[in-house]
Amino acid sequence: MNEKYVAQDIEKKWQQYWEDNHTFKTEYDESKEKYYVLEMFPYPSGNLHMGHVRNYSIGDVVARFKKMKGFNVLHPMGWDSFGMPAENAAIKHGIAPKTWTLDNIENMKLQQKALGLSYDWDREVATCKEDYYKWTQWFFQQFYKKGLAYKKEAKVNWCETCHTVLANEQVIDGACWRCDNPVEKKDLSQWFLRITEYADRLLTDLDTLDHWPQRVKLMQKNWIGRSEGTEFSFEVPSINERVSVYTTRVDTIYGVSYVVLAPEHPYVERLIENAPNKAELEAFITRMRNMSDIDRTSTEAPKEGMFTGSYAVNPMSGEQVPVWIANYVLVDYGTGAVMGSPAHDERDWEFAHKYDLPIKQVVARESEEYSLEKWQEWYHEDGILVNSGEYNGQTSEEARKTITAALNERGIGEGKVNFRLRDWLISRQRYWGVPIPVVYCEKCGEQLVTEEELPVRLPEDVKFESGAVSPLATSESFLNTTCPKCGGPARRETDTMDTFIDSSWYFLRYTDAKNDQAPFDKKIANYWMNVDQYIGGIEHAILHLLYSRFFVKVIHDLGLIEANEPFRGLLTQGMVLKEGSKMSKSKGNVVSPEEIINTYGADTARLFILFAAPVDRDLDWSDQGVEGSYRFLGRVWRIVDAYNEEAKKNVTGELTKDEFALRRELHRVIKKVTEDLDNNFNFNTAISAIMELVNAMYAHKDKAETINSALANELTHSLLLLLAPFVPHMTEELWHELGETTSIHAEKWPVYEEAALVVDEVEVVLQVNGKVRDKLTVSVNITKEELETLAKESSRVQEFTEGKNIVKVIYVPGKLVNIVVK
Repeated sequence: MNEKYVAQDIEKKWQQYWEDNHTFKTEYDESKEKYYVLEMFPYPSGNLHMGHVRNYSIGDVVARFKKMKGFNVLHPMGWDSFGMPAENAAIKHGIAPKTWTLDNIENMKLQQKALGLSYDWDREVATCKEDYYKWTQWFFQQFYKKGLAYKKEAKVNWCETCHTVLANEQVIDGACWRCDNPVEKKDLSQWFLRITEYADRLLTDLDTLDHWPQRVKLMQKNWIGRSEGTEFSFEVPSINERVSVYTTRVDTIYGVSYVVLAPEHPYVERLIENAPNKAELEAFITRMRNMSDIDRTSTEAPKEGMFTGSYAVNPMSGEQVPVWIANYVLVDYGTGAVMGSPAHDERDWEFAHKYDLPIKQVVARESEEYSLEKWQEWYHEDGILVNSGEYNGQTSEEARKTITAALNERGIGEGKVNFRLRDWLISRQRYWGVPIPVVYCEKCGEQLVTEEELPVRLPEDVKFESGAVSPLATSESFLNTTCPKCGGPARRETDTMDTFIDSSWYFLRYTDAKNDQAPFDKKIANYWMNVDQYIGGIEHAILHLLYSRFFVKVIHDLGLIEANEPFRGLLTQGMVLKEGSKMSKSKGNVVSPEEIINTYGADTARLFILFAAPVDRDLDWSDQGVEGSYRFLGRVWRIVDAYNEEAKKNVTGELTKDEFALRRELHRVIKKVTEDLDNNFNFNTAISAIMELVNAMYAHKDKAETINSALANELTHSLLLLLAPFVPHMTEELWHELGETTSIHAEKWPVYEEAALVVDEVEVVLQVNGKVRDKLTVSVNITKEELETLAKESSRVQEFTEGKNIVKVIYVPGKLVNIVVK
């Protein structure tokens, strides 16, 4: 055994050993209790970063720990490998997206193996490979047949330079995030998934997710945005139409002083037809339509509007109120129109003050005075109706019911549940994605391709040069096909699917990754699902998790699995920062995992990133912290080496008092580490406890010339077993140095003994007038009277009590005796 710990001498050896011996291969076995741990799979950009290292290290500790606890552990890895970066590389460098992607996968896979991660690589999936996206297309077909996939005209963010639809998040200050050219709104025929059909279930079932962070559940709840309110309409005489609005505060209807329409509302063109400032209105409308929804609805964005010149009639008061167009109303949210009741809505208040519109109080609160000078929080709360005709004196809750009933009776309104959630737009005008398995026939119309034809493969004869239409449309071999119904000529759909589709079911494919007859076998998937512990960044708290939940519910309804939710437990790890900022190339503060591994070893990288902060908090990178972790592993190496010879003898014998104390510390640490890993993911405190054990082992070594060989054996073996999930390479090496022949990662987790934790003696502090004067080590069974006598007999205590009167003796069992004198 080398005297010095050198990570580079051992890590590659054990990585090869694990691979050759299939140490982490998992088999379907119903006789064993399963545990499915999963980290979010990465996009193969080419290199791992420290955020990846933290994510994977957390999952690896859980997987190794659960395996040692006797579970049948599934711990797979794969690649979220479709997406725009690969296509951009093709455009910029002339590299085929497939080549670019697969090369990056191989590089990142080598980096993951260098970290010593316990993945079952036989289950590896890549979403860009045909054996995966065939089943993505198959799922699309099932959604289509169930009425959950449909195509319709929709206004989208369109970048003419990149020739693709952009998500709202990809439009920054009206420009494309990628090329910085202006984005326009464009009507396109797009594919959608009807996620709104599942809105209620997605919301209600959040209550069943007991092992999810509350903030994630709240984020999803707000995104789904369920509200109960009233939908009713205002008559607009100038165009002889009724404009519908939705509100949760119909009790404020008598305070409506204007109606606002989205710039895209279908009535807008007719409303401004005869306006004297029509050209100005049209320019305003165009500008508003080309803003992203996020920019338009941001609380920081200024509210902008223009009067159309037309008026609407308040159905309750009969008053005429002006109809405006404004940026903060979206056509695809609610009805695309809202009522403005500025006295009781802060956004409406700001708009009314800006454009000098009337503000009329219609809800009052006792002992509260209403003023137009400053917005107060109580203005938007419930109260008693005033200035509201026959409804004066009713509470807001009562008025919402009675006014809704009155509108319903007149046939112009009804109570309604509304959701913020919109249907999921999945069309992308890009090449590197899953082709949508639909063809168009002049005779038969829109048709699904047959299941026998799947997968609809991505062609390789496409043109990527700037200015081309969707690359798939440039491939004649792809575009032209035959109708599956009549056999006549047809053309293929040239949109590909949003890559969120790929990541919405990959965890199911892992359960049966090599199945070529189905996406997975129902019996096998039912054994493994749900994922017991899912680990990933908070940035995926809404869309990815929501879409995955939606997919699982649909797949459940199709009768393919029993699970109704994908992830039983969720852990959102914090970011890795440097000097308080997120690591990024632009800031020049990136730390390369390869650099750390080459210098200190993978075990040091893992140990530091797990010890430096609680897993759900941000971690600030520290070079000194890395060095400290490396030094600690060196201490472990040396103490095991020092105890090794005696440990191999393993002869039972009487323990000395100090050895009893050392064994008690060992079992205390086993208990602490087990509880931290079992319940709370408190990896940092678990590692801290192991460090305390190592210190105790050194302290005993420095004090005693020898150590009981059975205790030395127990100490070294238990120490390595406790460290094994955190630092797998070094513990494997030392395990074999102890004379063991099997992998440490196939061993059972150590179990603490209650009897070993029993303390026979305690140290009691002796005080005089509250000041410590001496200490005694006594039996835990000593009586109060016996301890008081010993305290009074202490020579150090007698120095401060001699010649004085003892007023009283304060006794705290097992801790102190305080003699009060004067």
